[in-house]
Amino acid sequence: MEKWNQTSNDFILLGLFPSNQTGLLLLSLIILIFIVASVGNSAMIHLIRLDARLHTPMYFLLSQLSLMDLMYISTTVPKMAFDFLSGQKGISFLGCGVQSFFFLTMACSEGLLLSSMAYDRYVAICHPLQYTVRMSKTVCVKMIIGSWILGSINSLAHTVYALHIPYCQSRAINHFFCDVPAMLALACIDTWAYEYMVFVSTSLFLLFPFLGITASYGRVLFAVYHMRSKEGRKKAFTTCSTHLTVVTFYYAPFVYTYLRPRNLRSPAEDKILAVFYTILTPMLNPIIYSLRNKEVLGAMTRQFGIFSAKKQESWLSFPFFSFSRLIRTS
Repeated sequence: MEKWNQTSNDFILLGLFPSNQTGLLLLSLIILIFIVASVGNSAMIHLIRLDARLHTPMYFLLSQLSLMDLMYISTTVPKMAFDFLSGQKGISFLGCGVQSFFFLTMACSEGLLLSSMAYDRYVAICHPLQYTVRMSKTVCVKMIIGSWILGSINSLAHTVYALHIPYCQSRAINHFFCDVPAMLALACIDTWAYEYMVFVSTSLFLLFPFLGITASYGRVLFAVYHMRSKEGRKKAFTTCSTHLTVVTFYYAPFVYTYLRPRNLRSPAEDKILAVFYTILTPMLNPIIYSLRNKEVLGAMTRQFGIFSAKKQESWLSFPFFSFSRLIRTS
């Protein structure tokens, strides 16, 4: 481990990979995932902005999810790649606070936004006649603004507390970004009160929304079960299971990491779990929620002319398609 000036206010990020050829290969894979996630999410934002047919609550929520994912992965991967390639693992005290703030804001806001998206699909399928009232543009905007504001307030509280903790011993954070729980391991005071606050906020912003999403999809599956169309029923079950898999992929590692007591946590395990919700999920979301969606492919054809009707049918033969198509075929 590098020697560190104990009088400095800066931190060291120990990183995710070892400084060898294997680490370089794994970093190359992460950079490729970053590029795919950045292009996919940027394309979704641009497409939804351009195509008037996508100016609906469902796609406004999807555009915000893409924006959050784009900012989310940009908060961690560029710094991690720079540190590995340059060998300079230091990050300033203020820079660590900024990174922590944006990471927590995106994490909490996305957790709330995913629950809003699940509610949108629940209303569309279970209460289609009330959809325009329950999910009006005003309601949609309030959901989006509420997600950003609540996520930012929660993040600010955690970041300010973390920056006011007296740190002693080493300032080497055993992580690839400034994760507050990893920073607490360097504190020279008892942080039990703050750990309880982490437990409460994780429950409010991640655990409860996940339970709400599960309940929404459960109700959707119950409604789908009574559909007259066997084909629509089969496709609906496949779609719901796919979406739930992606949601679980995001929430489960997060909740498992932040709800465990400190004595049961392992830095190596925390870093591996963090890859799922900070790197992999931002890449998967535009694919699962959008790029295998008939309306999105149609918009791509209209705006960019990159998908023919034949190719659209080929893509839509996969078990990923929009709930709006499901409603029409049921």
